[in-house]
Amino acid sequence: MSKPVILKLVSVRRELELSRDIRQTIIPGLSLKIEEGEFISITGPSGSGKSTLLYIMGGLDRPTFGEVWLDGVNITDKSENEMSILRNRKIGFIYQFHFLLPEFTAVENVSMPMMIDNSRTKVEIRERAEMLLDRVGLEDRYHYRPSQLSGGQQQRVAVARSLANNPKIVLGDEPTGNLDSRSGNQVYELFEQLNEEFDQTVIFVTHDEDFARRAKRRIHLVDGKIESDSKLE
Repeated sequence: MSKPVILKLVSVRRELELSRDIRQTIIPGLSLKIEEGEFISITGPSGSGKSTLLYIMGGLDRPTFGEVWLDGVNITDKSENEMSILRNRKIGFIYQFHFLLPEFTAVENVSMPMMIDNSRTKVEIRERAEMLLDRVGLEDRYHYRPSQLSGGQQQRVAVARSLANNPKIVLGDEPTGNLDSRSGNQVYELFEQLNEEFDQTVIFVTHDEDFARRAKRRIHLVDGKIESDSKLE
């Protein structure tokens, strides 16, 4: 039985205005449906529009034409302030570089999205941040600052932070691109656990063929178009 559609793109086109008379088309027209609990890799050659597509999915970039629906809501024309609130509550982002705040500890970095959301007490925020760090295997690193953590540990803190507000979707843009193979494997195992144990919807862009095949669905882009969309189970 099919699950509810959590993300829908309708005839999305993305153009860049290079000058007054010149526009470059990144995504010429793309429609896509993603159901709750899917585990998806997005692949394709450099310049194929993978990251642009991911940022449009997460409301960090807007399509030139077309619509983006998240959890039944059309987010295409939301104001930047509305989108900031929506992203904080419903979308978890993990980038190639962790973007942790260097002056704060691991538990403080994970707490940040919850403090912005302001729907939990300080005690609840602290407890959830510690629980998430436990989930990513950093139960003995609560009070370490990013400079005291390895690259793999920093990225696991970033994964924990992305889950702070129990998002509908976790989006990863080359989340292991800056890690050695062992640390990268640990991060992907985390994604697999999240997907299998919590039915978390996970979508990630990767150049790594091995990791791409570990997803349950693979979308391959060429020149901003879906060349193939295949189930891998």
